[in-house]
Amino acid sequence: MCLALLGWRAHPEYRLILAANRDEFFTRPTESLRRWDEVPGLLAGRDRGAPGPVPGTWLGVLPDRHRFATVTNVRLPGEFRTDVRSRGALLMDFLRGDQVPEKFARGIASAPDDYNGFNLLVSDLETLWWHSNRGNGPRELRPGFHGVSNNALVGSLTPDGTVSTDAAGPVWPKVRAGVRALAAVEPGDVAGYLAVLADRTAAPAAELPRTGLDRLTERSASARFVNHPIHGTRCSTVLLVREDGSYTITERTFARFGRRRDTVSLEGRMELPA
Repeated sequence: MCLALLGWRAHPEYRLILAANRDEFFTRPTESLRRWDEVPGLLAGRDRGAPGPVPGTWLGVLPDRHRFATVTNVRLPGEFRTDVRSRGALLMDFLRGDQVPEKFARGIASAPDDYNGFNLLVSDLETLWWHSNRGNGPRELRPGFHGVSNNALVGSLTPDGTVSTDAAGPVWPKVRAGVRALAAVEPGDVAGYLAVLADRTAAPAAELPRTGLDRLTERSASARFVNHPIHGTRCSTVLLVREDGSYTITERTFARFGRRRDTVSLEGRMELPA
């Protein structure tokens, strides 16, 4: 996942609002959103390009146990290693485990070099925790609107309408504008959330991140929806969990150059913690 925008306990009818884009190489083998046989009840896509015997995922929800997790990579090309665990394995560890989010996040914080750079979001739908092994964490996210992308920080909407962070470095334009756009959508409007994720506006030249990519690729990757022939937005996902326990998860997949492919929606009900 490369952009995750969240509304956490930000509306009286919704426990969680998530709108997220996964950017990946189009050649990486992937299966779209489905119910997994290997993990009963799990709703997730499959990353078949990850190392290891069990497929990983970039975003998953386990309604029967009211557990949710997603991860983004932290873009540090000069630090990439091939001798570490897949970041998607982190999600499977949490979703299949029984640790509360705080304990899980603090546990992985003790071994920052076991993975390439990541932002991790884990929740039992009672609390929501963020951790980056290349940033300041872990910490609990308070009710409100938040966003993460491919730098090691989380941006949060403040009462005065700005999107700020307590970490070193600026909030990227795609996160700053994305969090505000998410907050402006009528709660529950799946089409509205997908429209937020579909925005292809690149960052102004003066605000382009500097992550080691060439200038043209950096500009393409600075948009919420990455329109690129080799590495671009593969899917957009909207997850809505209402306070009555009902939920919907919608995934829209894309081919090269942003050509729309399929849209899948799953729904059900879970028992939420108070």
